Amino acid sequence: MSTLTPPIPPVRPEYERTLEPFTEVPLERVLPWPARIWAQPGVRKGLILVVIAVLWELAARWQDNDLLLPTFTATARALFEGLASGELIEKVRISLAVLLQGYLAGVLLAFALTTLAVSTQIGRDLLDTLTSMFNPLPAIALLPLALLWFGLGRGSLVFVLIHSVLWPLALNTYAGFQGVPETLRMAGRNYGLKGLRYVLQILVPAALPSILSGLKIGWAFAWRTLIAAELVFGASSGKGGLGWYIFQNRNELYTDRVFAGLAMVVLIGLLVESLGFKTLERLTVRRWGQQR
Repeated sequence: MSTLTPPIPPVRPEYERTLEPFTEVPLERVLPWPARIWAQPGVRKGLILVVIAVLWELAARWQDNDLLLPTFTATARALFEGLASGELIEKVRISLAVLLQGYLAGVLLAFALTTLAVSTQIGRDLLDTLTSMFNPLPAIALLPLALLWFGLGRGSLVFVLIHSVLWPLALNTYAGFQGVPETLRMAGRNYGLKGLRYVLQILVPAALPSILSGLKIGWAFAWRTLIAAELVFGASSGKGGLGWYIFQNRNELYTDRVFAGLAMVVLIGLLVESLGFKTLERLTVRRWGQQR
């Protein structure tokens, strides 16, 4: 009885091949200077603002009625005069002081509510019920009640600001918490994290894009609510803010100053968005790879 020996496969000889450096075309293509300039977001946004200013100037000159629509140059002059005299700066300081107080209080309450919601069933039911009731309710609609409860002062403004910030931020934060992967949740539980430590060390970093989105929405709602509230009942404790500045100049038919106050509202919004939230996103979620 013979045994068959399996054939031995041929063994290819090993060798190393040194590749020549690829030098036929440059590995990096240097963009021309117009393309490099156009790639800057600030340049593109600035160009949009310039186009808007030009269209505004042309429309105002065609309208030829400063009472209805002052020119861009007249508005810029009124804005410069208000800043130079210090009047606009003082109005902005008053408004931002009230805004900061109400915004921070709303953020703290939203965080407490969402922490309770992710910890207990009754907290989830409470958050769902309260947001369904109060989130569709405009903050400015509560101003008459706020005036009855807190009077003509800062308390009324802070109350409506808390309402405008609390519900959208709580909804966004809770939605972000719900979207945290189960593997991260299990990792936190395996490390023995519970309660507030579990929320701060696991849920908050993973849900930070949604939290930042809620913070931006809450800021926008709070800023609009504050200006509208100051337009409705005016000064707070005898000192009016930016909305009161707009209201006063509208009554005195200084339309250029009205537009200057509106321009200040827009500029503050742009500064907070570009210097505040964009910087925070760049230092956190973009650096961590959570956002493109």
